[in-house]
Amino acid sequence: MDYSAEAGVRPILVTGAAGSVGAVGRTVVQGLRRRGLEVRALVHRDDDRAQALRATGAEVVVGDLTRPRDVADALDGCGRMYFGMAVSSEYLLAAVTTATVARAYGGLEVFVNMSQLTVSEMDATSGSESHQHRQQWLVEQVLDWSGLPVVEVRPTVFMENPLFRTLFSSVAAGGTLRWPFGKAKTSPIAAGDVAAVVEEILADPARHIGRTYELTGPRSQDAAALAAEISDALHRTVGCTEVPLQEWLDGDLKELGLPDHVFQHISTMARLHAAGRYDRQADGMTEVTGRPAEGVGDFVRKNPELFGHSH
Repeated sequence: MDYSAEAGVRPILVTGAAGSVGAVGRTVVQGLRRRGLEVRALVHRDDDRAQALRATGAEVVVGDLTRPRDVADALDGCGRMYFGMAVSSEYLLAAVTTATVARAYGGLEVFVNMSQLTVSEMDATSGSESHQHRQQWLVEQVLDWSGLPVVEVRPTVFMENPLFRTLFSSVAAGGTLRWPFGKAKTSPIAAGDVAAVVEEILADPARHIGRTYELTGPRSQDAAALAAEISDALHRTVGCTEVPLQEWLDGDLKELGLPDHVFQHISTMARLHAAGRYDRQADGMTEVTGRPAEGVGDFVRKNPELFGHSH
């Protein structure tokens, strides 16, 4: 292949391209392909999701981010990359391996890292966060030391996260929002908006290098305001029932059967919600894309089936 300047942009490597929660990687691949950019998508296994990526015209490679050789092969010839990975106990190993190989490779114009907003409230010794949060904080430190052309993307909780999926399914099941966070406020963001930010940075990285973008929904609001917004979108009244946090963790969340590392992370996010740590408002979305993030009402209108409502 001709990767000279005349031939245009070198391929963009997107990791976690077949991921599940919100599918940011997959959406980024689709968006970059719509722009006519060459994309190499790294997936963990070759399955239907990998086939769907090939259908967009992306090159699909199968590999493991904890294996340096796999990362080096995936990076070969690429000019830009996005690092995103599902919540995993191997996250730190994968991210540090990827950063180390990328640094040795030396050919990147930009390394976009998917972090999360909680990291901005952490320091070297803070201990109230999840094991996953700690790993993500450490990865930001490593990237900071690496000398790579890094852009940090720090979204708050996704509307597609198991935490919110559980809240939303309580609306579908009982017509009321079962709320375990007391008077706390939150500003969840749709994964599609996070993907739009990543896509924009990868498509035109120069002005973003070295920046950190914090992403939230358009409003930080409490349970009553959320229930009102959901009601408005569904054209029916959705109530709100406060439940004790521990009861919600032991019942509603436990029922999802999440792996231990993931459960520890999501249950910690729930506790941090109750403590007011997700009452955040940031405008990284507008800064990068020029448009505001979608609210919960928009999400409900796009996904009415999640709320027990047919189109």
